[in-house]
Formats: sequence, C-alpha cells, structure tokens
Amino acid sequence: MPNPQKQTLKPILKELLYELLTQEQDLLKDLIYEVIEDMAMANAIKEGIDSENVSREEIFSLLED
Repeated sequence: MPNPQKQTLKPILKELLYELLTQEQDLLKDLIYEVIEDMAMANAIKEGIDSENVSREEIFSLLED
C-alpha cells in the first residue's frame, strides 16, 4: 500500500528541486561549494591525525613559497 504522505510530498519536492535548479542557482552553487569544502576539511583532518606536529613557522614558510 503506498504511503499517502510520501505521495503528497513527492510533487512538492520535485517543484522545490526544479525551482532550486532554475531560479536559485547561486544558492545551489554555494551549497555545493560548502559540501566540497567540508569533505576536503574532513579528509585533511583524517590524514593529519596520525602525522607529526610541525611548528607555526614551518607552515608559514611553506605558504610563503
């Protein structure tokens, strides 16, 4: 038996997604950028957990090059 709530929400979600894709492209781009940034940060944290600590000076000398 189909879920009535699901059947009611499906067209609403479709309409919202369509509007997001067509009218709110900047919002969608920002959202995607944030998700990618969060994933990159999580990966960097995961990789850095077992690495040795470095000094602040070492970091800034690498950034200046």
